[in-house]
Amino acid sequence: MISCLHLKRTVCRVLSAAAILGLLLSPAQAVHAGQGSLSSLWAVESKHGTLFLLGSIHMLRSHDYPLSGEIEKAYAKSGTVVFETDLAAMSDPAMQASIVSLGIYPQGRSLGQAISGETYELLKKKVVSLGLPMAHFDRFRPWVCAQMLTVLEAQRLGYDLNFGVDLYFFSRALRDSKNTAFLESPNFQISLLADMDSADQESFLRQTLKDLEVINEMLDVMTSAWKTGDEDRLEPVLNESFRGYPRIHDRLIFQRNRQWVPRIEELMRKDGNVLVIVGVGHLIGPKGVPSLLEEKGYRVEQR
Repeated sequence: MISCLHLKRTVCRVLSAAAILGLLLSPAQAVHAGQGSLSSLWAVESKHGTLFLLGSIHMLRSHDYPLSGEIEKAYAKSGTVVFETDLAAMSDPAMQASIVSLGIYPQGRSLGQAISGETYELLKKKVVSLGLPMAHFDRFRPWVCAQMLTVLEAQRLGYDLNFGVDLYFFSRALRDSKNTAFLESPNFQISLLADMDSADQESFLRQTLKDLEVINEMLDVMTSAWKTGDEDRLEPVLNESFRGYPRIHDRLIFQRNRQWVPRIEELMRKDGNVLVIVGVGHLIGPKGVPSLLEEKGYRVEQR
């Protein structure tokens, strides 16, 4: 049984991490297939240096480390490491309080009033299966419930935010006194979910509940395929996750990919090597960042 206090701590933890947008279930389309020596790392060479693009999974297990030699070499060679957002700022108590306030209904309103009876019953069934009373969730908005359930289920299977690739390198970059930069502000990241209209929030919750029915298989496939860049195993699992939810897919992934490309081009115009770490779903498929860079004439190599 998970206590109410533990659940509240989990809410703060989930909503103050970079995992807020994807966690383990970042929608992805493909990684170049069938070459076991590859990883979810891409490189773009220029006259100024090498820009590395590393796809992150936001929760892993302790035995998923060490990471591949290519990934470790890319980190060692890079003087600057760029993340989606500032993880230290996300952990600031004032930011956490702001995030939680955005995810809670005001007095007099509840989750049951905001979503359909069918969705509420599906959520209740899942919550009860975790040994939790539904009352613990009734004040939270659908996008918060979706994130909480994903983390709780992943933790049950042995996955941990502490072993996420982005947090692993964020901590190392601070310890190694590397330069750090960020593609988005914490407030922008939070707004991506908090500012969704009620219909999209309910769809996001329904999508999550569907994924959680097969989360064990999804995580096993996703983690092993991420390590080797195996398109044939990633594509059917992860495309299925967002089937029927194109607006959410576009909002959380594709729009941001397009916004990041000019910023990445700017990084490539500066001297020195740079490592950019974002959710792996942003780096794969025809709308992924490497493909968008190739469309602009850059040569992008998977390593």
